[in-house]
Amino acid sequence: MAGHSQFKNIMHRKGAQDAKRSQMFSKLSREITVAAKMGGADVNTNARLRLAIRDARSQSMPKDNIERAIKKAEGGDAANYESVRYEGRGPGGASLIVEALTDNRNRTAGNVRSYFAKYGGALAQDGAVTYMFDRVGEIHFPLSAGDADKVLEAALEAGADDVQTDEDGHWVTCGEKDLHEVSRQMEAALGEAESAKLIWSPQTPHVMGDEDSARTLMKLLEILDDDEDVQTVTGNYEFPDEIAAKL
Repeated sequence: MAGHSQFKNIMHRKGAQDAKRSQMFSKLSREITVAAKMGGADVNTNARLRLAIRDARSQSMPKDNIERAIKKAEGGDAANYESVRYEGRGPGGASLIVEALTDNRNRTAGNVRSYFAKYGGALAQDGAVTYMFDRVGEIHFPLSAGDADKVLEAALEAGADDVQTDEDGHWVTCGEKDLHEVSRQMEAALGEAESAKLIWSPQTPHVMGDEDSARTLMKLLEILDDDEDVQTVTGNYEFPDEIAAKL
């Protein structure tokens, strides 16, 4: 019976992972379709589509899925999605920015509001949170691209603002409008980046020193991520090492 239970647990985990992967592909497809519908299917003239495809490839999304998402926009049968952004305070005082693509603003707003309320947070007015973040470009190179000095030199040559290196790779930040050109120049020197996208970068981290609040925040982040309309969730939260280890 123990072996049978273990097998069931493995199958459950695999099923959950497959569901997460399918959900991620669905969100990536939606962004590709919206980008192609708004700016055309030519990646040379559509920066948003170029970044969406790059993001999809970095998540190992099959080429067929990418092509179907583009053809959906070209065929004119894509839903009329619009970009919406919500700002709010999560448990423990963390500031959160939720970005979504939706074909029903009332549904999405109602869902997001209910998630915040369920986990001890609340939505705020536009601008109540974003002023604590900077909108920047982020380019991620693998460690195999070169050592820290080589990447820093390429970043300076390309006009980037900062480079941070950790065990996951090299993280380059640049101005919002400079993302395409900086990534193009750096890739010419270092090879293809793993991702290049616009992000919200918190100006000052909010340390989550209470374990209960940290756990509740994680539940809120998870339920937001599970919503099919939500594309990204960004926060200024930071967990102390001892709490991060428990989480």
